[in-house]
Amino acid sequence: MDPLRTPKLADALADRLEQFILEGALRPGEKLAPERELAAKLDVSRPSLREALDRLQARGLIETNKAGNFVSRFLTPMTDPLTSLFQSSDQAFEDYLEYRCLIEGEAARLAAARATEIERDAISRCLVKLRAAHDSDDLAAEAETDAELHMLIYEAAHNLVLLHIMRALYEMLRGDAFYNRRELYAKSGSRDLLLDQHFAIAEAILARDPEGAAAAATAHINGISGALKEMRQEETRVARALRRMGRSELLARTHE
Repeated sequence: MDPLRTPKLADALADRLEQFILEGALRPGEKLAPERELAAKLDVSRPSLREALDRLQARGLIETNKAGNFVSRFLTPMTDPLTSLFQSSDQAFEDYLEYRCLIEGEAARLAAARATEIERDAISRCLVKLRAAHDSDDLAAEAETDAELHMLIYEAAHNLVLLHIMRALYEMLRGDAFYNRRELYAKSGSRDLLLDQHFAIAEAILARDPEGAAAAATAHINGISGALKEMRQEETRVARALRRMGRSELLARTHE
């Protein structure tokens, strides 16, 4: 028989931190606490912690530089090239909206069925922040809290694949891969409608109403889809009008 082996503390610690990353407790781009502080919180020695971090760095999950230790943006090698491709493709924009229609309703349905009390409380507090940003006419804060609410819903769905894929997509949104969220909020009449839609989704989740949550989320994405398509059509019309106005610059000058 093979002798029983006790796992090294560094291996066990690396596995624990990896689980935090997998489950979303540690998020891509976040900076870890300083090593001395982190070792104390985890009740391990600094050499064991450093060895565990080295293992995670070798797995591509931790990045270390002069500023400290960070959770790697491990999906960036996939999303960066996609961002460039999507920005130049109208079809990708249409497909993105279709994907959101497919996924948002199911994510809300799962969240309504699976959310813990901790997650339900986080969603409730996010609604308070969203209302405050709306009432103060802070478009930037309102758009950011909008994204935060969606991420809380993905977390409450308790599907790790969905969580990491949607986090990657939201990072692309921050780079305006598909549209500028602030511009959507600046569109006349959209802010009140978006607020009502977000509250409808969240309140159905808090009421543990899976079907109501799914219906509200689907209606929300369909509404965004219509608004974004309308905005793009208007941009196209304006660009076309400007080209017509400037056409004389492309023509030969006539001499009297």
